[in-house]
Amino acid sequence: MSDIINTLIEKRQAAWEHAKGILDRADDQGRLSAEDRAAYDRASSDLDQVDADIRSAQEQEKRQAAVDALRADELRSGLDVNGSTPTPPADRENLRAFVAGERRSVEFSMASAEARANELFVSTTGSSTGGQLVPTTFVDSLIEYMVVNSGVLAVEPTIIRTDSGETLTMPRVSAITGAASIIAEGAALSNARPAFDQVSLSAYKYGFLRQLSPELVSDSAVNILEFLARDGGRAMGNGLGAHLLAGTGTGQPQGVLTAATLGKTGPTGATGGFGAQNTVGQGGDLLIDLIYSVIAPYRANGKFLMHDSTLASIRKLKDSNGVYVWAPGLTADTPGTILGYPVFTDPNMPTVALSAKSILFGDFSTYAVRLVGPVRYERSDDYAFANDLITYRTLLRADGKQLDTTGAIKYFQGAAT
Repeated sequence: MSDIINTLIEKRQAAWEHAKGILDRADDQGRLSAEDRAAYDRASSDLDQVDADIRSAQEQEKRQAAVDALRADELRSGLDVNGSTPTPPADRENLRAFVAGERRSVEFSMASAEARANELFVSTTGSSTGGQLVPTTFVDSLIEYMVVNSGVLAVEPTIIRTDSGETLTMPRVSAITGAASIIAEGAALSNARPAFDQVSLSAYKYGFLRQLSPELVSDSAVNILEFLARDGGRAMGNGLGAHLLAGTGTGQPQGVLTAATLGKTGPTGATGGFGAQNTVGQGGDLLIDLIYSVIAPYRANGKFLMHDSTLASIRKLKDSNGVYVWAPGLTADTPGTILGYPVFTDPNMPTVALSAKSILFGDFSTYAVRLVGPVRYERSDDYAFANDLITYRTLLRADGKQLDTTGAIKYFQGAAT
């Protein structure tokens, strides 16, 4: 980790301590004055900006590592691709072959980059050179930006990858085993067993088009690949991510929020929120109740998921001991925590409001995301021929379902009034 990131982490901690000091002073005075509120808003904004700077610095480090790896490849001999004759390492021309039109279709594996060392195999069509090895930065960027735009993908759901898209049927726990009981000598034992049903995972197709001018493509080379990865990841994260969060399950994935069960209802007269936010125990204890509405086996792997604006409100909350429930991550790679549990945000989560399901907590590994085959990138020079534009198409097939309906994930809901 660079010195810059370490400095930013220290700056983040200082910003949080400053924000806490403002809230503590407001507690002593019994109110948050207009001046203190403005000061807190500035401190909170500084905290968000430092977090953004940390993410930017991390991304820059990844880019530099990719460049270093590419330069190192130039010193190595060719690699065997799927048993074929050795091909030269990917160079600048190989990287831009797709966007330049030398390849019309490219499929990127969704497998983890770490699982395939520093490179992923890419199967291509429309190319006389056969398969090529391409650095993982493109695929990593796609997945990274999907995660940025979908908190559900960030909270470590169960990922199921299949090569084909036929309906996948899996068993699902719908009720847990009852308690054992005392029986008399010779008496029959009661039949207590968990209940199972089945859940089917389909393969919904997500796709979008992006049109670029030939001038932009020819003048930008590798940067266009990065743009396509970023743009594709955001589009897929926005489309698929919205359904993984709140999909109905009919004609689209079943969202994790749709499948969750009630854990805690907020107090009346709080406009769907947590009550008096700067009063000891108000709000913080509601989150404790939400945590303990999830049974211990699932609670042990519990995570929070909410909207950014909800997290901004929770930063002001204390538990009954007067301790702030939120704490910043101690390293660049660790998220902030609420009462010791990691917290993630999703732009698709409802914000705090009357009757709104604004917070999720539980074991998100009980939610399954199915990814079918590779991500397909395809190019057409003919689709917008009259406008002299190059059209790029991105396609992904996926689905999502809750695998355990016994209460592994619970939600906090604002009161109706």
